[in-house]
Amino acid sequence: MIETDVLIVGGGPAGSACAWRLNQHHHKALILDQANFPRVKPCAGWITPAVFRHLGITPDDYPYGLTRFSSFKISLKGFRFTLPTHQYAIRRIEFDAWLLERAGTEFNNHRVKNIEIVDGRYIVDDQFSAHYLVGAGGTHCPVRRMLFNPDKALKKDGLIVAKEEEFAYSYHDDRCYLWFFEDKLPGYAWYVPKAEGYLNVGIGGSAQGLKDRKVTLNEHWDLLLEKLEDEGLVTGHDFKPDGHSYYLRSKSPQFRQGNAFLVGDALGLATRDMGEGIGAAIQSGILAADAIANHNSYAINSIPRFSFPSLIGLRK
Repeated sequence: MIETDVLIVGGGPAGSACAWRLNQHHHKALILDQANFPRVKPCAGWITPAVFRHLGITPDDYPYGLTRFSSFKISLKGFRFTLPTHQYAIRRIEFDAWLLERAGTEFNNHRVKNIEIVDGRYIVDDQFSAHYLVGAGGTHCPVRRMLFNPDKALKKDGLIVAKEEEFAYSYHDDRCYLWFFEDKLPGYAWYVPKAEGYLNVGIGGSAQGLKDRKVTLNEHWDLLLEKLEDEGLVTGHDFKPDGHSYYLRSKSPQFRQGNAFLVGDALGLATRDMGEGIGAAIQSGILAADAIANHNSYAINSIPRFSFPSLIGLRK
């Protein structure tokens, strides 16, 4: 049996940020993840300046490719305008692996199948034991599934289904495009140029909204591809998108059960307006680590519920 202070299930941004902060507090942690890193992770990779501040670095300190955007090209139900902003985009295959290495924490490639509580300790698959457990395994996190009560309201109103692809492409337009509620989509689509000649395009919509409209995400994906072709943004590419899902921030998420904590997408923290989840994942991981190290309450009130204020400079 491997014993540690804190077991973190999930090595993405939330789990790595939690491990990094625990390391600063001199707490021993172990990260479990079923994937090996670097890993391919479908994501637009949009991050705000606040992400770098939470990590204690500047954008210039980041060792990999970084796209800087001074404005977004936005279409809102067909009404088009340019929004001045100050944002960034990363490639998750690089960003996640860098965060994990930076955490300086032991990592074990392991898929969690069973969790028990024995004498106040969390026992995972009869192999790992810890006084604290952090669920950072994304939408389908086993910690959430096994130890927390299901949130039916969150599943009904907050579940977002998405399709996207990141690929090498010689794009000629290096601006970021966002389309909201185009063709009556209950969500938005994006075109995000990345560093070193990569491009991410995708679409996300409310699962309940799509069901109510009796349309599928695949139908809206086809409309997006037509738009990209018509506007000359992507031509001649054979798309092979990946699908995934995540939860938007709910009013009162269940984020702690005893000494078990949920962070990032396992908790459902993506912003209500734009579905941005990397910043919230990192911030929640740090807050959980501080709560563990300082033996105090774990609160997520400081994590923004909306992205738009940061886009227009109301929140730095």
